[in-house]
Amino acid sequence: MSTIIEAFDAVVDTSLAWLIDEASGFFSAISTGMDAAYSASNTLMMFAPWWVVVLIVALVGWRVNGVLFAITAAAGLWLCQTMGLWTETIATLTLVFSSTLLALLIAIPLGVLVGLSAKWKHSAELVLDFIQTMPPYIFLLPGIALLGYGPATAIWATCLVAIPPALRLTAHGIFMTPAQYCELGSAVGMKPVSQVLKIRLPFAIPSILAGINQSLMLSFGMVVIAGIAGSGGLGQTIYEAVRTLKIDLAVNAGIAIVVLTIILDRISQALCTTEKGAV
Repeated sequence: MSTIIEAFDAVVDTSLAWLIDEASGFFSAISTGMDAAYSASNTLMMFAPWWVVVLIVALVGWRVNGVLFAITAAAGLWLCQTMGLWTETIATLTLVFSSTLLALLIAIPLGVLVGLSAKWKHSAELVLDFIQTMPPYIFLLPGIALLGYGPATAIWATCLVAIPPALRLTAHGIFMTPAQYCELGSAVGMKPVSQVLKIRLPFAIPSILAGINQSLMLSFGMVVIAGIAGSGGLGQTIYEAVRTLKIDLAVNAGIAIVVLTIILDRISQALCTTEKGAV
């Protein structure tokens, strides 16, 4: 058994070394592009004054969750600003939204395809189970080796973590479409693509929305962990604070993370519930 493990380790090391040697320019270009996209997105999100962002979040919170939540959310974001962590807060949101969007662009189309076949769905679930049971920080290692330290590695690792729930629940919603609906579509002459777009996707929307919510929350957790890779944001603030024993800064950043997590979770859940009701 030890021989097999050593051989596997040797293959992994050799493959990674080959990629670093032969494709360094390719991965350098990807890293530069991802860093530039992140920088542009972060600059755009920083354009609005902090009080405008707080007001918008309060209005959205009031619309989807009531007055009490709106006041609490506004107070939490005001606290982030008061603690001097507004720049890190926006950087964290930029990383979360960028990673989640990229993950959804990959996961939802793949989930639709996988959900069309029981065999594909079963095979995909084995791969997704493997990814979801891996310690999250493991995904940072190839990112650091190939993309270097910075936002690109954080986005790469966070995207990998966010893909499984969205893909799994999209496939589940597509697969669980009642057979009689599809048979009715075939009876009226609908082509397979039309059946997917007009029957399966509408039926799967509640499951897809649940997957989006889970991906968003997992993205947030991974972005914090990715602070050790120089991602910026609150994750790196906590890492630097712990490394330098600045306990007060670590506590403040932890409070900001709790605030953001609760706000994002409550708003995304409320929006998903609203959409489910509409469906």
